[in-house]
Amino acid sequence: MLSDPYRFISSRCRRYETDLFETRILLQKTICMTGPEAARLFYDANRFARHGAMPVAIQKTLLGEGGVQGLDGEAHRHRKQMFMSLMTPERIGRLSQLSAAEWEASIRRWGSNRDIVLYAELQELLTRAACSWAGVPLTEGDVKTRTREITVLFDRAASTGFGHLWSRLARKRTDRWLTDVVGRIRNGQLRPPQDSPAHVISWHRDWNGELLPPHVAAVELMNVIRPTVAVSVYIVFLAHALHAHPEFRERLSTERDAHVEAFVQEVRRYYPFFPAVAARVRQTFEWNGYPLAAGRRVILDLYGTNHDARSWERPNDFDPERFNRGEAGTFNFVPQGGGDHHNGHRCPGEWIAVELMKLAADILCHRIEYRVAEQDLRIDWSRLPALPRSRFIIGEVRAV
Repeated sequence: MLSDPYRFISSRCRRYETDLFETRILLQKTICMTGPEAARLFYDANRFARHGAMPVAIQKTLLGEGGVQGLDGEAHRHRKQMFMSLMTPERIGRLSQLSAAEWEASIRRWGSNRDIVLYAELQELLTRAACSWAGVPLTEGDVKTRTREITVLFDRAASTGFGHLWSRLARKRTDRWLTDVVGRIRNGQLRPPQDSPAHVISWHRDWNGELLPPHVAAVELMNVIRPTVAVSVYIVFLAHALHAHPEFRERLSTERDAHVEAFVQEVRRYYPFFPAVAARVRQTFEWNGYPLAAGRRVILDLYGTNHDARSWERPNDFDPERFNRGEAGTFNFVPQGGGDHHNGHRCPGEWIAVELMKLAADILCHRIEYRVAEQDLRIDWSRLPALPRSRFIIGEVRAV
């Protein structure tokens, strides 16, 4: 699984001709599942719980402790509504405007005489935009440090050795930083806009009527900022798709909005982003003749479900038109989780991802010209997140 985290589950399910199998992961008996019907089952909150499901290593790096991802029942639904209140078209539009301004500033800074690594540049660009949108102060002198700390939360969370220790240290530092921000908001030293994530989260009262503990509020604030910066992975894949399939670039350039949504969604389906999610069985039950014991960890294969031939036509082809043919559904298209946004564990941040990717497609197709440098564009499947080995290098960037 460490050597091929995205294809581990689906390849073995094909070998065994089944939708699930049992193995041991981190010494624990674990059931691995794939496919749309498995996804429908997995997102049944009466059958599965999230508390205690994710490995401790992921809790202490990527997710943080006390956040919405580990909640269940009424506590989860109440906390989730806090995030959903931030996902209005107006608020997402504001983030898109801030990101567009950062793109323009970056393009001017890149100039036309040097090569740039797009992945690294996007991290800083999106950190600036995300913090501004969230209402979190970020001085110019802190930009690079905070960008590195936020990025390592998702870029090294599943690493071993030094990389994992670096991610844990970054989590401690970002938690301290945002705990201080929450404290200053609550004592009146900072006054972000009332509709900003920093204000909403700092003053949110949980299902028991109490303000979130400061460190939990900090984790939830990072749960807004970190996924926004992680869209840098998707945008690199979008650039990769434009380079690998220039025929779609021509269509996007001539027809613009008619195909951009479908193109963006196909990037999210086709390329590897997050490999799998975990839950635990609430009470013993049987599914398709297989007993699932109470307390057993279950892992749902996201990448394999997005490539399941039972619900996708030619799933290994890059074909944006499939989204105009109605192939996508709630449980077969799960790049950031499945089910219902409001009551389930489907990530509300996918709306942000789509809008920021649409903005990037517009910029890469219409607003700049650039040269794709000679490089190794093969996908490194063994890392989390998977990326082109070269991180996508461009040069001779010029605004048009």
